Amino acid sequence: MSKVGNNPIKVPATVIVDFKGQQVIIKGKEGQVELVLPKELSTKRDGDILTIQRKSDKKMVKALHGLFRSLIANGIIGVEKLWEKRLEVVGTGFNVKLEGEDLILKVGFSHMVIFKKVQGIKYAVEGNNKIVVMGTNKQLVGQVAYQIKSIKKPDVYKGKGIRYDGEILKLKPGKKAKMTTTG
Repeated sequence: MSKVGNNPIKVPATVIVDFKGQQVIIKGKEGQVELVLPKELSTKRDGDILTIQRKSDKKMVKALHGLFRSLIANGIIGVEKLWEKRLEVVGTGFNVKLEGEDLILKVGFSHMVIFKKVQGIKYAVEGNNKIVVMGTNKQLVGQVAYQIKSIKKPDVYKGKGIRYDGEILKLKPGKKAKMTTTG
């Protein structure tokens, strides 16, 4: 039995949840999220409480039950307060700036890297080395943050590159440090 799927979802007064067949449309002050429920699932609304129900007890349906309950709950949170991921650009001469709606990254290549705006995502730059990726869709925010991080992953020896804010890297000792300890 799905423990996550059975949890009810409390819908705040500022959020509107509409159902059109199997489509779920969640609207709030920050935007809109749309999901399509599988035919094995249905929804029941009782005032400000929303529950997801499954039509059978097959293993796959149980898995979808918990998944879609989490997706709907995350959508409700996202349209009320945007999801965000923070990234940090670390390195001498490395910086980032916002030009229009695109990010311009200077991360040690011979050219500046332009990361185009993704629909449904907003960027913010704090100082010249912090990036904030925001959006209503939690999965999309994480995916875009990872794509930005993939431009220049942190170096394992010096730690230079793009990393999540607060991420702790275990730096490897260099060749010189290994030679002095064995010597």
